[in-house]
Amino acid sequence: MGNDVWPMVHAERAALIDDLSHLEGEQWELPSLCDGWTVHDVVAHLVDTARTTRLGFVARLARARFDFDRQNTQGVERERGASPQETLERLRQVASRTSTPPAPLDSRLVEEVVHGEDIRRPLGIVHAYPLEAVVRSLRYQARTPASFGGAKELTARLRLTATDAGLSIGDGPEASGTALSLLLAISGRRAALDDLSGPGLPALATA
Repeated sequence: MGNDVWPMVHAERAALIDDLSHLEGEQWELPSLCDGWTVHDVVAHLVDTARTTRLGFVARLARARFDFDRQNTQGVERERGASPQETLERLRQVASRTSTPPAPLDSRLVEEVVHGEDIRRPLGIVHAYPLEAVVRSLRYQARTPASFGGAKELTARLRLTATDAGLSIGDGPEASGTALSLLLAISGRRAALDDLSGPGLPALATA
């Protein structure tokens, strides 16, 4: 079932590696859209998640005392190289992997798209994500509980309308915009709120 997911994941990893290869040293230390993490940190996180296996995830979560945030922090510390170029080389080495934590494979698309924007937006880099990848990511986040990093509870009281995809999810006050901006907003990235409109926007601002 996931045979169509991995080519999209690998394509996004390759595109990000290409963008990262053009960065200057100080750009790596810019704050990303992911609270508390620099661009360099997010790249290290992507290395960590690309290496993660189902069994490895469970073992690492246990070592982190079942604290997801602590587990992610430990992963960044583990995979952040002594220099940005070292971390970038690690990302190159794992770019074609197909290992995954115990989660639906569409979660791998969420990782690449949302974290790709965590990195690119602060740097002013515009990337054209395949609409299918963004829509699948949006659908996944909208049906996944907050306890697993999603926005099911939030989207249960809103109607999300993706103006570029002919897609509406949920019932309630409408928030509309591109699928990418909606995905970022329900993933807690406030920078995307300026791209959206509609009476549901105040509720999204609390994500």
